[in-house]
Amino acid sequence: MSTSIIELKNLWVSYPLGKKSRISDLFKKRKEKKEFWALKNLNFDVKKGEVLGVIGRNGSGKSTLLKILSGLILPDKGEYIVRGKRPVLLSLGAGFDGELSGIENIYLNSLLLGHKKEEVDAKLNDIIEFSELGDFVYEPVRTYSSGMRSRLAFSIAISLDPDILLIDEVLGVGDQAFREKSEKAILEKIKQDKTVIIVTHSASLVNKICDRVVWIHLGEQKAVGLTAEVVPKYNAFMNGRAKK
Repeated sequence: MSTSIIELKNLWVSYPLGKKSRISDLFKKRKEKKEFWALKNLNFDVKKGEVLGVIGRNGSGKSTLLKILSGLILPDKGEYIVRGKRPVLLSLGAGFDGELSGIENIYLNSLLLGHKKEEVDAKLNDIIEFSELGDFVYEPVRTYSSGMRSRLAFSIAISLDPDILLIDEVLGVGDQAFREKSEKAILEKIKQDKTVIIVTHSASLVNKICDRVVWIHLGEQKAVGLTAEVVPKYNAFMNGRAKK
């Protein structure tokens, strides 16, 4: 696990603050632009074949980091380098079209993830079987529950065998049996030397399967290191805040 396949160097991401200007404001002196920095000066890498956990409380910047890692947004400052295919994000089906059927969304989502139609054709039965949707796979996705959408999204990404798997904590949605099945599938990918990045606030999950951890708080990188070193610091910090 010596080769870095992902690198973040002095990475900053901002969002604009305030309401949109009125037409009359166009004739006034332009005010200074206000920004909220969601991520500030992140510096870490991801090694080939490792399981990296990204932890932090709600509002720490994990969702923004997900968007960076999956290529949905670009940083304002700094660099984000991926050597090879970009990570595949497992979430509640970003990119799904509610008016299309599950089958049609399998092809749509797979193409958005960079796969060819021939690859999807070969894996279609595996995707449908893993999702456990049955005949619902022929119905519009707008009729699905959040758990059904999650199962379909997970089944697409896991069946198409990505090099880098990016897992959002939102995958906890769904019944216990499917969660256990999903965890088993992820562990199988780990055994195959796939690179896995798990974004979560669950220290117990990170302790269970992660080699290293990045801890983010209020957009800033508080620690990067081995799980056994970082998680106790994170737990102590969170317990201290809870007592206040």
